Amino acid sequence: MKGLYLVTPDWDDTERLLAVTTAALEGGVTLLQYRHKTAPPALRREQASALLALCRQFDCPFIVNDHVDLALEIGADGVHVGGTDAAVAAVRAQIGAARILGASCYGDLELAKAAHAAGASYVAYGGFYPSKVKKYPVTTALDILVRSRTAVPLPSVVIGGMTPENAVPLLAAGADMVAAISSVYLADDPKQAARAFAALF
Repeated sequence: MKGLYLVTPDWDDTERLLAVTTAALEGGVTLLQYRHKTAPPALRREQASALLALCRQFDCPFIVNDHVDLALEIGADGVHVGGTDAAVAAVRAQIGAARILGASCYGDLELAKAAHAAGASYVAYGGFYPSKVKKYPVTTALDILVRSRTAVPLPSVVIGGMTPENAVPLLAAGADMVAAISSVYLADDPKQAARAFAALF
């Protein structure tokens, strides 16, 4: 797992969401996560199904944030869980061995070790920089990536205010994927924005 890990914003406008996601996929997305914390169930199902179909066209794995039942219902490639979502081991048991399972570990290496032991496919660290979308303490130290390389034998994802420029030192420290939301979805040219991230790899 390497490259641009694109995470969707909380947009209710499905047409806009699909249009910008298409442009980003054309620019070079490696993995797409559907994340919409405020969508009602019907909209969430509609958007997730449409995004999955789009990802199939681009041969891009598609995962759903938090909603395990939805991921299974539509046949998504995996699930991502945060620190307050379902336990990694329980989700792994529910989705089976073949699907991707990501875990948010913030700035905590012990969380990452536990996620690995419980069956995670990758671990996500952050935030490293202030984000326009997610509100969190920006307290993750770069050296967690160096320590993770030996302590946690899984791909690592970095998130939080990512740009192609500020991702460079994190990749140098050992990150495998860079997760982005606003840097792509709010860009004047989402395809070029995705391409700039993809070029890092």
